[in-house]
Amino acid sequence: MRARLALLASEQICEHREILLRDKPATMLALSPKGTVPVLWLPDGRVLDESLDVMYWTLHNNDPLGWLEYTSSEILLATKLIEENDGPFKYHLDRYKYADRYEKENLALHRDSCLETLEKLNALLSGNDWLFGAEARMIDYAILPFIRQCRIANSDWFDAQNQLEDLHRWLQNFLTSDIFNIVMHKYDVWNDEDDPVVFPPKA
Repeated sequence: MRARLALLASEQICEHREILLRDKPATMLALSPKGTVPVLWLPDGRVLDESLDVMYWTLHNNDPLGWLEYTSSEILLATKLIEENDGPFKYHLDRYKYADRYEKENLALHRDSCLETLEKLNALLSGNDWLFGAEARMIDYAILPFIRQCRIANSDWFDAQNQLEDLHRWLQNFLTSDIFNIVMHKYDVWNDEDDPVVFPPKA
């Protein structure tokens, strides 16, 4: 999701191919044998197959909303937050959300570890609409899709965490935003006989 958010924010036009992970096209696997999404095939032949790399690439090319406009101290904090999100938080989130895949894991332990990160983010959001103030930055959209997944894992538990009031507001603003609705548009599964599908979709 976060790759599409950045492509949309940067007004980067690309051809979109919706796939089923259980039935990966040979053309996708030829470009990126690890078989995960997203995969962005650039005109110069390079392949970006990590969502964070797609975000940086497209926003460095065009950043009309100022998502990369950080102060020097914010750059350091943003880097630290993304490292925690993509490392420990995602590790625990996977084992919490997909507990059936990790039968020997302690679900409560992984949920509590997720909560520690949520509480840190909630503290940053105190008095702010976004992590670094009144305006959204890339850091918000790099992390919010994972917060959404954490809520999906158990919405009753998530919503009952009253100490996360600011984080709840932050997530809700994201879930009701135009940018979220656009990137969540449902596409038909691609096959090689289809006409090209453009993303972002035309207004």
